[in-house]
Amino acid sequence: MDGSIEKSAMAKVYLRILPLAMLMYFLCYIDRINVSFAALTMNKAIGLDAWTYGLSSSAFYLGYVLFEVPSNLVMDKVGARLWLARIMISWGLASALTAIVWGPSSFLVIRFLLGAGEAGLFPGMLLLFTYWFPDHHRARIVGSFTLALPVSVALGAPISTAILGMDGVLGVAGWQWIYILEAVPTVVIGVWVLFLLTDSPAKAAWLTDAERDWLTNRLQTERRAVEAGGRYSILQSMVNPKVLLLSVNYLGIVTASLGLLLFAPQIIKSLGDNSNMIVGYATSLAYVCGAVSMFAFGWLSDRLGDRRWLLFVTCVMSSAGLAIAAATMGTWWALVGMCLATAGFYGTKGPFWAMPTMMLTGAAAASGLAFINAFGNIGGAVGPAIVGWLKNTTGSYAGGLYGLAAFTAVSALIAAVALHIPDRIKAAVQPAE
Repeated sequence: MDGSIEKSAMAKVYLRILPLAMLMYFLCYIDRINVSFAALTMNKAIGLDAWTYGLSSSAFYLGYVLFEVPSNLVMDKVGARLWLARIMISWGLASALTAIVWGPSSFLVIRFLLGAGEAGLFPGMLLLFTYWFPDHHRARIVGSFTLALPVSVALGAPISTAILGMDGVLGVAGWQWIYILEAVPTVVIGVWVLFLLTDSPAKAAWLTDAERDWLTNRLQTERRAVEAGGRYSILQSMVNPKVLLLSVNYLGIVTASLGLLLFAPQIIKSLGDNSNMIVGYATSLAYVCGAVSMFAFGWLSDRLGDRRWLLFVTCVMSSAGLAIAAATMGTWWALVGMCLATAGFYGTKGPFWAMPTMMLTGAAAASGLAFINAFGNIGGAVGPAIVGWLKNTTGSYAGGLYGLAAFTAVSALIAAVALHIPDRIKAAVQPAE
């Protein structure tokens, strides 16, 4: 009986939560990465060199990191519906304002505000999933939700480069149209979230009484199982050795991932005399590989009940891909390496983000998830700055890619030797077949 109730309940939950979550994250990354395509003409227009452009990522992640933990703690108090809507509207407005920057200083200020506005969305969504999805669904839901990330690059690349072709329409530059047109859906969906999202199963009128009771009881049972291994305060959730190791592991992944992401169009442009549209489609190919990998490794992680070793494998894939891209820079084999690297980056998502909630619950989960994400996203400030500096210093992107490969190699090492977390939930409950 419980098996049929679980299937019907989870089918409704996936249908209700997942498409909205994916749309929110898709728009998040469209508004975050459109700068990499706008940069094809914007940098010259407002006087940005490679170093200052790389520094803009540092400004974004400074705002992002500073407000990440406070944002998630507020969400734990006021509810996901209200707070996630606020986040979307804030970053949508900040993204639109990028269209009026006039030089390096104003550009860096707006990127900081964009990071501050967006802070809390990703860990907030992860926290929302703990309210709705039992443990043996966690890697799949994270993998499916974050599928919006490579999809946003794959679709955003040709969309952004097409908008770039609107240069001069109504007297507005193409790079300015990118920020304006891609911000509008974010603000609109932010308003819709207030009406479409439900905070918790207890408030879900769209579940039957039996489904609501089963899901509530299952999540409570799992929470008690996790807490049997120890309960953590907000402070303890950010200084626990395993949390710190997860944070350093994620730092390596994000440093490499965003170091490549921000410069991918310019790296591909350097491979030959390519039009902006060819650059867009070539960039898309790499992130299609990331999308397939993300879904596959999320499903495999839940199916096998393994988090740690799949995380190790995907980190190794990332390092190998970056090394191949660096070694073959100047040829189209570099794109093959970039495809392997992005498959590794995004394959980590499901296994990795299923791990923290194997030990953290409640407010500790809110602060711990936000801390790990905030610490890891320091890499958003480091990675692009490294690539930009080495490009200016050496005249090639190869040195920067080798440097990024070292970061994911360290992440692989941490996963292999230090990230064993006991699975107490599996011993307490068995998923229905």
